[in-house]
Amino acid sequence: MISVVGHTAIDHISRVPRFPPVNGSIHILDRKVYFGGGAANIAAGIAKLNEPCTLVSAVGGDFPGSEYEQWMEKLGIARQFFTIPGAHTATAFMFTDEAGDQITFFEWGASSAFEHGDAPALPFVHMATADPGFNVRVAERSEFATFDPGQDLHRYTKEQLDAILGNINVLFANQHEITGMEKIFGTGKQKIINSVPVVIITMGKEGSIIHEKGNSTRIPAFPVTMADPTGAGDAYRAGFLTAYFRGYETLTACKIGTITASFAVEKTGCQTNLPDWEQMEARYGKSFGSLLQPARSN
Repeated sequence: MISVVGHTAIDHISRVPRFPPVNGSIHILDRKVYFGGGAANIAAGIAKLNEPCTLVSAVGGDFPGSEYEQWMEKLGIARQFFTIPGAHTATAFMFTDEAGDQITFFEWGASSAFEHGDAPALPFVHMATADPGFNVRVAERSEFATFDPGQDLHRYTKEQLDAILGNINVLFANQHEITGMEKIFGTGKQKIINSVPVVIITMGKEGSIIHEKGNSTRIPAFPVTMADPTGAGDAYRAGFLTAYFRGYETLTACKIGTITASFAVEKTGCQTNLPDWEQMEARYGKSFGSLLQPARSN
């Protein structure tokens, strides 16, 4: 089973014509509330692709009995939660301008429970945004581990990042996160790439690049009409993890991640338009040809 560690959150997503200057203001064109949190988004994507998944996360007293809990039950996501009755579930406030750029403010809420939480030892785990120390402990105790720093990158020390990179099999990052890691380490991108067996860098509409065994391969994005970029990276990781767990090679798993992400951006909300395996496979064929059986067994 695939395990995913990290935030469960409530997303408040707003569209604005542009970002205001410092001490300025701007009117909001549209605002909606959605289910979110990096780890929860990935778990939902895996579950939609018909693969069993366990979410290791933290929620507040507002979560039990909520519509979000009912949604997870409908998807069949197994849950190992730290529940903090006196806190509320983490909340993200996201603002996207008409150019597609985004700014996010994140309130941790119940996710502070990760700091002193007992980290599990897991056979196949992805670590999404969560407490850095907790992710370090998970990475050190698990067998096969993947990681994306996400918007919590600023919380990591050089030592924590170094410990995680030394204990993972796959690193996911976008261009901004790679640049941020370069600054933390005081080194170039290549040294980061060389420190992990597989590094996957996502670049939005420009696609993604796989760095593996000294080789780099670029995968184009699947062209769609984008409604909201939020959650594209999480959907990509869900597709990749599901495919890799089922035995597909890295390149094919990344292509499946690309196709999964293309569904997510067509509608607003990270979990609104996630595909099942059959929907993904049909669109995969339009871009990459027939999806063959896995080259290896898990």
